[in-house]
Amino acid sequence: MTMEEKEMLNSDNLDQSNALNADENAAGTTHLNEPVTEVSEIEKLQADLAEQKDKYLRLMAEFDNFRRRTAKESLDLRLTASKDVIISLLDVLDDCDRAEKQLQSADDIAKQKEGVLLVFNKLRSNLQSKGVKAMESIHTTFDVEKHEAITEIPAPTDKLKGKVLDEVQKGYYLNDKLIRFAKVVVGK
Repeated sequence: MTMEEKEMLNSDNLDQSNALNADENAAGTTHLNEPVTEVSEIEKLQADLAEQKDKYLRLMAEFDNFRRRTAKESLDLRLTASKDVIISLLDVLDDCDRAEKQLQSADDIAKQKEGVLLVFNKLRSNLQSKGVKAMESIHTTFDVEKHEAITEIPAPTDKLKGKVLDEVQKGYYLNDKLIRFAKVVVGK
C-alpha cells in the first residue's frame, strides 16, 4: 500500500469512529453504562425484596402451623390429663359397689365396717400415688395462704390464740402445690 492509501484508510476510520462514537472508553460515552447498571441494581433489589417476602410468608405460615399444633396438643392434654386418675378411681368405685351389695345382704356390722375402711384406705392410697397429699392444719398457726377461716372462737388457752382449733374441710396439695384451701376454725 502506498502512503496515500494508508492516509485514506485512517481518515475513513476516524470518520466512522466519530460518526458512531461506539467506543465506551472514548470521552463523553461514560453515561452509556449507567442506565444498564441502574436497571440491574433495581432488578437485584426487587429480587432481594421478593426473596425476603417469600421468607417472611414462609416463616409466618410455619409459626401459624406451630401455634395451631401447640393449641391442639394443649387441648388434647387438658382433655386426657385426668385419665390416669379416673382409671385408678374406677377400681375404688368397683370396691364401693361391692361394699354396697355387702351392706345390703350382710348383718355383721364388724365386717361391714372393715370393708368400708378398706375402700376408704384404697381411695386415699390411690390419691397419694397420684401426688395428692392432705394438709395438716390443726394446732398450726393460721395462714391466709393455706387456710380459709370459717369462724373464730375463744381459744381455750393463750397458746392456741391465732392457731387452727378445728378443721371443717381438709386442704390438699397436688405435687406440693396447694389445690384446695383448708376451711378452719381459728382461736382468738
